[in-house]
Amino acid sequence: MSGAVHVVLASASPARLGLLRAAGLDPAVEVAGVDEDALLAAVPDATPAEKVTTLAGAKATTVARRLDLADAVVIGCDSMLHIDGALVGKPASVDEARDRWRSMAGRTGELLTGHAVLRVVDGEIDRVAEGHAVTVVRFGEPAEDELETYLATGEPLAVAGAFTLDGLGGWFVEGVDGDPSNVVGLSLPLVRRLLAGVGVSVTRLWAPPPARA
Repeated sequence: MSGAVHVVLASASPARLGLLRAAGLDPAVEVAGVDEDALLAAVPDATPAEKVTTLAGAKATTVARRLDLADAVVIGCDSMLHIDGALVGKPASVDEARDRWRSMAGRTGELLTGHAVLRVVDGEIDRVAEGHAVTVVRFGEPAEDELETYLATGEPLAVAGAFTLDGLGGWFVEGVDGDPSNVVGLSLPLVRRLLAGVGVSVTRLWAPPPARA
């Protein structure tokens, strides 16, 4: 296939979109709108890695089935924090986010992101590659007033684990062990391998550099 390959991100995450754009891609965005709770309820005995990969696959598949393109790749992701033996996503309230931070401050957790890359040819799903990435996050210990100010921004309510690495939450992360892009929401090295698995070199997808004057 020699024509252009369209890139579609099956996620509403501005962090994932910004990450891909900074890495040379310019994807279209299509939000899947799947029922994540129902999907997880259907796989109660799955491992944490299997759960996030199941969600990523469902999102990518839902979006891929809507497309009518000659050649496209759909990238789906789902991130959750694994801590104290449980997977946690976005907190449902400020109180939940506060409790979560008080629990994880000064400790470590694993940020898991499931990934699914689907090749769509002539409107049909042609090839699928899936995987997951794990990054250990070492959390700092924000002072009480710092935590309250952070909670008031609303950022912790919009992200898995109630923290970011590339936003305001980065002030309270002491470090990571593993791929930092995975903590932002999408592992660039893993996506590169998954793209190769569906027959696409990532360099083929890079946007051309701006023309020089």
